[in-house]
Amino acid sequence: MALHTRILLGLVIGAAIGIGVNLGLGGDHAVVAFLNTYVAGPVGQVFLRMLFMIVMPLVFASISLGVAGIGDIRGVGRVGGKTLGFFLGTTVMAASLGLVIVSAVRPGELLDASTREGLLRTYANDASSTVATAASSGFGIDTLLDIVTRNPIRSAADGDILGVIFFGLMFGAALTLIDKDRAAPMVGFLEALNDIVVKIVEMAMKLAPYGVAGLIFGVTSRFGFALLQPLGVYVATVLGALLLHALVTMALIIRLFVGVSPRVFFSRIKASLVTAFSTSSSSATLPTNIAVAEDRLGIPPKVAGFVLPLGATMCMNGTSLFEGITVIFLCQVFGVDLSLGQMAVVMSMAVITAIGAAGVPGGSIPLLVGILAMFGVPGEGIAIILGVDRILDMSRATVNVLGDLVGTTVIARHEGVWKPSDLPSLQDIPLDESPDWPRGDDIQPRHVPTAPPESGRED
Repeated sequence: MALHTRILLGLVIGAAIGIGVNLGLGGDHAVVAFLNTYVAGPVGQVFLRMLFMIVMPLVFASISLGVAGIGDIRGVGRVGGKTLGFFLGTTVMAASLGLVIVSAVRPGELLDASTREGLLRTYANDASSTVATAASSGFGIDTLLDIVTRNPIRSAADGDILGVIFFGLMFGAALTLIDKDRAAPMVGFLEALNDIVVKIVEMAMKLAPYGVAGLIFGVTSRFGFALLQPLGVYVATVLGALLLHALVTMALIIRLFVGVSPRVFFSRIKASLVTAFSTSSSSATLPTNIAVAEDRLGIPPKVAGFVLPLGATMCMNGTSLFEGITVIFLCQVFGVDLSLGQMAVVMSMAVITAIGAAGVPGGSIPLLVGILAMFGVPGEGIAIILGVDRILDMSRATVNVLGDLVGTTVIARHEGVWKPSDLPSLQDIPLDESPDWPRGDDIQPRHVPTAPPESGRED
């Protein structure tokens, strides 16, 4: 059974058991708390932590090797400019789509006052901690300055992926500027580090079906369907907009700028999409993304290793769409009418804060509180959507990761280092003749040259 199939099976089983337990016992029952605390929770957290454990060394190694592989500093600037332009452009498109849909549906006007007050009371404590986090993590000029890290080791320890990316960019650029013979040992070390991380990914992904089941059980056993009734229109609005962006906007980009069928593209990246949905994190999905891009799409490592780490932080299509819809929804709930100019401000802030948000579960919520305050909505109002945020977080992370992979493929084709015919051919391979991860059980390994290239990496 293919890995993505096993992960989907774990997702379905975990969700079914969680919903059954919630319906039978209720989300606050002692048995549910025991299962989440001592069984499902730890299994899910072990899987998540193994992925987060390797994100920082993977980002450093892949970014450094990507820059070194491109070689010319001007080439790095060119690819970097295209990458940022694509991510920013698609994020703006997603935020605009979200605002159009929420303005047409107006789900906030359907939430009655008693339901609003009940949700505010139920999630008051969670909202207070979110507001406190927002007060200490504002997005401004200091955030931009902090990208230039003072201590890359501290940045790695603190989960500051932007600081690690910046150090990796500088490190890879410096490697291209020194003598090739002097740089060769360090390039070899980075390649070995990258290979080691891939092996750890293999070990982590063996836990994926169980980890995914544990994570989804925690969500469904606690909440079940109870919150989907009062917030059903809001949830449907967000999910519908995300689906529309994925199946229309991104599909058109795949067809026009990648040159392959969207159905074929989506089928190649299933493992990444399922991992993103189950972990709710672009950062945790990064190791899977790099493996999928190189082995299932045939993207050269120097491009995948350069673009995907940037995308894990800066490609936030789903997050910006969610933030725009949520701000307008809560403004509608609290009776705040926005002018066309204020809507434009909402879109701009949704894009900026989405890019500044951490690529971890719930990373955009504290920044969302800051946007609400700009329009007179109390920060505690975030409590209204906290109960359903997990399912929305999983969905928007999936759209973010889709944008990462589409952007990487578009950049690779535009740079002339990849074309649709470079997609690895698929064939039925006996299970015992193919590695379980990352290539799966249905992909033909890429041709390995008889003589290694001078750089030590297969381009």
